[in-house]
Amino acid sequence: MADRSSDPEPGEEMAERLPAGPVTSWVLVDGDRRALTGVLLAGVFLALAAVGLAWPRSVRAVLGSGDPVGTLFQAMVTAIITGVTLVVSINQLVLSQELGAAGDQRDRMAGSLSFRSEAAGHIDEPVSPADPASFLRALLSTVGERAEQLEHGTAATAGDDAQREVASFASAVASEAERARDRLDGAEFGTFAVMGAALDFEYSAAIYGAKRLREADAVSFSAEGRRAMSELLDALELYGTAREHFKTLYFQWELIDLSRVILSAAVPALVTAVAMVLFFDPAGVPGATLGTENVLWVVTAATLVSVSPFLVFIAYILRIVTVAKRTLAIGPFLLRETE
Repeated sequence: MADRSSDPEPGEEMAERLPAGPVTSWVLVDGDRRALTGVLLAGVFLALAAVGLAWPRSVRAVLGSGDPVGTLFQAMVTAIITGVTLVVSINQLVLSQELGAAGDQRDRMAGSLSFRSEAAGHIDEPVSPADPASFLRALLSTVGERAEQLEHGTAATAGDDAQREVASFASAVASEAERARDRLDGAEFGTFAVMGAALDFEYSAAIYGAKRLREADAVSFSAEGRRAMSELLDALELYGTAREHFKTLYFQWELIDLSRVILSAAVPALVTAVAMVLFFDPAGVPGATLGTENVLWVVTAATLVSVSPFLVFIAYILRIVTVAKRTLAIGPFLLRETE
C-alpha cells in the first residue's frame, strides 16, 4: 500500500494553521477589529510618548517653532483626503459586482436557486435553510452522516491495514465536521464567527484524501462502500462551493463595513488635522506633565485622531488578506505545507 504519512489532516482549525500562537491568531483573524484598532492606537500613543519621555529637553525646542507640527499635519490632510478617495473606489468596486442588466440578474438568480435545490436534495429537506450558518450546518451534518456511512459500510478486502485506513479517514472527517457544525450554532453572518467556523473544516484536504483512497490499488470497495464514498465526495464538493460563495459575500460585507468605519473616522481626523495646521500655537500650551512639555501630549493626541482611519484600515485588511491567503485555491489543491 502506498505511504500516506504525508497526507494532510482534514481537521486542523484555521488558528492552528497560522505560523504563530494565539496572540498572532487574535491579531490576524479572531480579534474584534474595533478592539484591534484600539490596541494599535494605544501602541502608537505609547511609542510617541516614550520618545518624548526619552528626550524631554528637545520637545519644546523641536515643537516650539511650530514648523514640524505644521508640516506633519499638512501631510495628514493630504493622506486623509487620499484615503477617503481610496475608500470610495473600494466601495465602487464592491458594489459594481451587484450591478447588472436584467438578464445577468436573472442568470444569477437561476444559479442560486439551482444550487439551493441541489443542496436541499443532499440534506434531505424540501427547502434548504436560508441563513448562511444554518445552511453550512446542514451541509456539515450531511458530510458527517456520509462519513459515518463510509466508516461502517466499507468493505476493504485487501486487509486490515486498508480497512483501518478508510475507517480512520472517515472518522476524522465526521468528527471535524461535527466540531465545525457545533461552532456554527448561533453564529450570525456579518461577524467572523460564521467564516471562522466554516474555514476550520478543511474540505480541500478531505476531498483529496477521499479521492486518493478511492483510487488506491490497495483498497477494494464494495458497491455499498463506493456509493458511500461517492456521496461523501458530493457533499464535500457542495460544502466547498457554499463556503467559497459565503466567503465572497463575507469579503464584500467586510469591505463595506471597512468603508463605513473609515468614512466615519475620516471626518474628525480631517477636522483635527486642519485645525492643527491653521490654529495650533505651541506657545499657547504651557506647562509640563510627567516631566514632559504638555505640547507633546497635545500633538500626540491630535496625531492619534488623524491616523485613526489608517489604523482602522490596517485592522480590517489584516483579517481579509489572512483569510484570502489561506483560502486561495478551491477544490483539492493545498497551497501550504502539511503534515
